[in-house]
Amino acid sequence: MPEPGAPDPSDGTAPQKEVRPFRVKFRGSVLTLMRLPNRREVRGKLHQLSTTGGLMHVEKPLDEKLEVELIFQLGKTTIHEKAEIMFPMWATQGWLQPFRFVELPEASKNALQASLLSFVQQDPLPRP
Repeated sequence: MPEPGAPDPSDGTAPQKEVRPFRVKFRGSVLTLMRLPNRREVRGKLHQLSTTGGLMHVEKPLDEKLEVELIFQLGKTTIHEKAEIMFPMWATQGWLQPFRFVELPEASKNALQASLLSFVQQDPLPRP
């Protein structure tokens, strides 16, 4: 029985939780290329990814709030979108650089979600 004064989920007054997109951990198996505003290119490796952003491993951290072009290949899908760099975290070797997609078109978001789902649903290698 719910506590007195607590919202009843059945009456529609309960606060709605925003569903967080699922994340896939790549642990560096997907290479990335970031094109900076000055046209310099920085390579990295995807550590984790969702349809809203992710985390990549880089040799040197980038400035927070920097907007970059992020390019990587997931299966047969090439993602080439704008991303905003967030505050980096030191890792044992290099840095973990978080990012979020900026103005991700619905078509790109759907393609990314389909690629992530297909990656997760891949059959494991057969065992002898």
